[in-house]
Amino acid sequence: MTEYQVITGAEPLSRSGAIKLHGPEGFAGMRRAGRAAAEVLDALVPHVRPGVTTQEIDDIVHREMLARGGVPATLGYRGFTGSCCTSINHVVCHGIPGERVLKDGDIVNIDVTIFLDGWHGDTSRMFLVGDVPVKAKRLVDVTYECMMLGIAAAKPGHHLGDIGAAIQAYAERHRYGIVRDFCGHGLGRVFHDAPEVVHAGRPGTGPELRPGMFFTIEPMINIGKPAVKVLEDGWTAVTRDRTLSAQFEHSVGITEDGCEVFTKSPAGYDKPPYS
Repeated sequence: MTEYQVITGAEPLSRSGAIKLHGPEGFAGMRRAGRAAAEVLDALVPHVRPGVTTQEIDDIVHREMLARGGVPATLGYRGFTGSCCTSINHVVCHGIPGERVLKDGDIVNIDVTIFLDGWHGDTSRMFLVGDVPVKAKRLVDVTYECMMLGIAAAKPGHHLGDIGAAIQAYAERHRYGIVRDFCGHGLGRVFHDAPEVVHAGRPGTGPELRPGMFFTIEPMINIGKPAVKVLEDGWTAVTRDRTLSAQFEHSVGITEDGCEVFTKSPAGYDKPPYS
């Protein structure tokens, strides 16, 4: 049976297995953190181009977070060495920034999480590097629509399975694979919390969505099969068949009558091309 925990103030929180239900203070904190995270991705738009290294991108992310009064939640998290994740082409998620140079035709997911005033703003977007092939652009477009369909299904009285079912149906209509090894998650004052948000499922199954729930919706969609493997660095996840993968992520909160997206781009850069 699903356990819910009503959060009434600013008491210290930790991962407990219960799904936390936040009030107005939580929504205000998540709006600030979510907007700051989205602004960091907006700031990257002119910099993601051929010839740039993923370390240079990471440096910009770090600088932009500090400028907003926050810190990168990923830096040092379980030994992770970056202020963001940079996942290129067949990398599904958790790519580590370094000396890799972006090339013409690459697609790259940049995933940022800022910790600001006690709250986590977590979001990612796909970026197109130079002249990208049509099949890659199509994957990116479908992945964005998958996320948005999942968000549309996130409303009180629905279930987590409704979110996964909406994403799965659209991805499979395009004959793409939906990654199950990684999923969305609860967040707020805790970086990774209950519930797990799987991006495939059956309508009407899983925990009921209730006002005050905060979580991410972040489908990872592959052109090929859904299977992934983690490389020896312990972080970088890649498609087993080496086909392209794409991902988008928003942090959302369930309201009394729907869903609030905390991480929408203030500049309107929600999906590429960003021009």
